[in-house]
Amino acid sequence: MNGDWLLRGRDGRLTVYLSSGEAVLCRAERGPGGPWEDASRTVGGTQKLHPGAAVGQGADSYAHLAAWRPTVPGESGLVHTTHFRPLLAALDWVPIGHPDKNGDRTGPPAVAVDGPGRGYVFVRNAGGGVSLRNQKVKGGWGGWLDLGGQDVAEQLAPVAAESGRVELYACAPGALLHWHQEGDGKKPVRAGEVEAAVRPGTLCALATSAEHTTVFFTDDSGDVCAWRPGEKPVPLLAAAGPGPVSAVRCVIEGHDCTVLAQRSASGRVAFAAYPTEQESAGAWWTESGPQLPSDALVSVALDEHEELVAASLSPSTGTLLLTRRKDEPGLALEAWREI
Repeated sequence: MNGDWLLRGRDGRLTVYLSSGEAVLCRAERGPGGPWEDASRTVGGTQKLHPGAAVGQGADSYAHLAAWRPTVPGESGLVHTTHFRPLLAALDWVPIGHPDKNGDRTGPPAVAVDGPGRGYVFVRNAGGGVSLRNQKVKGGWGGWLDLGGQDVAEQLAPVAAESGRVELYACAPGALLHWHQEGDGKKPVRAGEVEAAVRPGTLCALATSAEHTTVFFTDDSGDVCAWRPGEKPVPLLAAAGPGPVSAVRCVIEGHDCTVLAQRSASGRVAFAAYPTEQESAGAWWTESGPQLPSDALVSVALDEHEELVAASLSPSTGTLLLTRRKDEPGLALEAWREI
């Protein structure tokens, strides 16, 4: 999944989403902090999908998902669904078309949700730029918008700022790119870029204050870096492993902290925490849990008590592991358990 696939629903239950074969699956807690469903459920009905779906969540805690589906031979189209509550069925997939009107997949979709709860589906287009289709202020969907860009890498990282306005980060050869909205429901516009040697596929964006969003990425030297538009990228710490980090803000001992998680080169999950937007304070990794398969994914979220919860998921084995923060000083975690 492109996006945070471990989410807390409006009713406090945690849900995980997995792109599996020709479907997107979900699995949820039966109650906040309680046991989980015995098996995964299919999201959005029986529509056959291509792998590589995306998920995003709004302030209303509704999950929006997008995926490519096969249409006619050699061509595909995008579809969207909304999942209102973890134990309810999601809406059926709704076709939203193709950024180039027709053709095959152009890159994995990415999803954000603005303050009023409208879904935004971003995708690279055939020209190497970025296209967007979003839900309109008065309902329904607007047309496809070309946001520009050139030689943009496949992975896109949208995020809703605390204002509810949607921003987008992407990378191109030698650069990080940024788009933002100048008003509610407005078309995102290019707001700048910065020179950076970004490893494609390592972007992760997070709202970090009322004024800023921050994008995390791994550079060519192997460092996890943080960038806020208007500033220079700041190296934070050496990457624990090859994939992207997952990031969340939480309160630790009364301090607003950003927690990063990443599957480490050793195969375990590595965590790091630092005061939010204070990269100069430094951060370091602490590994946790068992050694995981090489395809294991990691995602962090907040549970019903606003405490850190982390999950690892191996698509090849279907093994889902979960841990939560203990009621102890620092970033102490419970033993990982299989769900």
